[in-house]
Amino acid sequence: MEATPRGARIELNNFSWHHPGRPEPVISGLNLTINPGEKVLLLGTSGAGKSTLLHAIAGVLHDDDGESAGGTITINGQAPAEARGTAGMMQQDPESSIVMATVGNDVAFGPENLRVPREEIWRRVTEALTAVGLNDLALDHPSSALSGGQKQRLGLAGILSMHPGAMILDEPTANLDPSGVQEVRDSILAAAEATGATLLVVEHRVSIWAPHMDRIIVLGEGGTITHDGAPDTVLTEARRDLIDAGVWVPNYVPRAPQSNSDSKYGEALLRAENLSITRAQPTPKQRRARRRTIKRFGDTPAPVPTDLPVLRSGINLTLHAGEHLSVLGPNGAGKSTLALTLAGLLTAPDGTLAATDTLRNHGGQTAHWDVPTWTPAQMLSRIGYVFQEPEYQFIRGTVREELELGPRRLAALTRTPLNEDDLTARTNELAAHLRLNHLLDANPFTLSGGEKRRLSVASALATAPKILILDEPTFGQDARTWAELVDLIRELLAGGTAVISITHDEDYTAALGGKSITLEALDTSEATATPGKENA
Repeated sequence: MEATPRGARIELNNFSWHHPGRPEPVISGLNLTINPGEKVLLLGTSGAGKSTLLHAIAGVLHDDDGESAGGTITINGQAPAEARGTAGMMQQDPESSIVMATVGNDVAFGPENLRVPREEIWRRVTEALTAVGLNDLALDHPSSALSGGQKQRLGLAGILSMHPGAMILDEPTANLDPSGVQEVRDSILAAAEATGATLLVVEHRVSIWAPHMDRIIVLGEGGTITHDGAPDTVLTEARRDLIDAGVWVPNYVPRAPQSNSDSKYGEALLRAENLSITRAQPTPKQRRARRRTIKRFGDTPAPVPTDLPVLRSGINLTLHAGEHLSVLGPNGAGKSTLALTLAGLLTAPDGTLAATDTLRNHGGQTAHWDVPTWTPAQMLSRIGYVFQEPEYQFIRGTVREELELGPRRLAALTRTPLNEDDLTARTNELAAHLRLNHLLDANPFTLSGGEKRRLSVASALATAPKILILDEPTFGQDARTWAELVDLIRELLAGGTAVISITHDEDYTAALGGKSITLEALDTSEATATPGKENA
């Protein structure tokens, strides 16, 4: 990778940021200098202002009301908005970094806007895709067809192709499998070394990054700096303080593994037999034909083959009340696709996905055995789904309204009177349980990544579903909120709720125990792959 003269110098002078409608500033009076070429790991609890700080430095945080920002930020002496192309940022949500329909065009987008010569652009595209391990994909491969982890890599490739003076990365390895974590980390470090770029990283995987960084900065409440120094010094001398504050430190796991020896599950809720999965959606004609076939079956579950491209097949599992099921496997293996299929949000091309009588009769109104045919009311009271990207679920202006949305919608759909006092009490209880009670009047989109994740979980729980499906539930969580999430799920399991977790977090899986199904890596040259393997 072609070297730049030097990395960017980042300076903050008494910088503050106050989200509109929030009582307290998220960052207050921050003074900080990051030298050219320095590699900095930024740590802090969920809500400490890490992501806000990165957005401000990258120039994507805008003071629309003229009252949110205070102080100054400069990159090489310029305001971030003026330092075009100097800082490249990858945000927590990989979708936000993807702007073009194909892999090649998406990586080329940045250099094109910087007016890099065309022949140089495509050399950079190839170089960047190789660096992040996506060089096996065709340049015309649809970006929409990528997994969450692949989209994360694509966003990073787009940054690398611009040859920025500063790389600003918000949880760059959050949705990657273990091998992908190391691969992407190494590509980032190699790019920083080759270009001389300044590197500023927010990550909860401290042990992965700390040995390779020049400096660790820890943000406390209000965005103030509590620790700043060499990684070994900060992690050794401040270890107890960091643990107490909820910051992840190497060789520390807040909750011990859960023993499965005395596990006793309730009745079966959901069965998948020889199930196939796909990312494609059926046409309206195919949907109508499928409904007619299912109607002929009556109450007897049976496969309904549909002419759709098969991602993988041969998946067998049974989910019981009070059971935790982890869905494991590398990026792109189809974990999220399987979860969406189990939730009835995607249609299986073949095989059988059937709700048992226990699940069908939950909540009063009997539902059909075929989950994709359920009405919204039937779904709300039976299966809750938390997407990998929390913002996909937010449609209301405050946290309170978001938590009340599910119960209000369920009451409207079932024409059941809603007790406002009971709803308020339930909302307050959920918010307190997930440490969101001080944010009830805040706009969901102003929350930190960890707070958004907790809100998405709380919203799914608001209708008390029998099954809860979580896609990367520990993404963006500090050690304290990670432990609280584990405790909450343990309570749900003890109360008979079944939980499915799509995760790369081995500590989380160990802490909850249960069963697992592992999806092996897909051969991209084939339409189908090996079946998932269920483990006790």
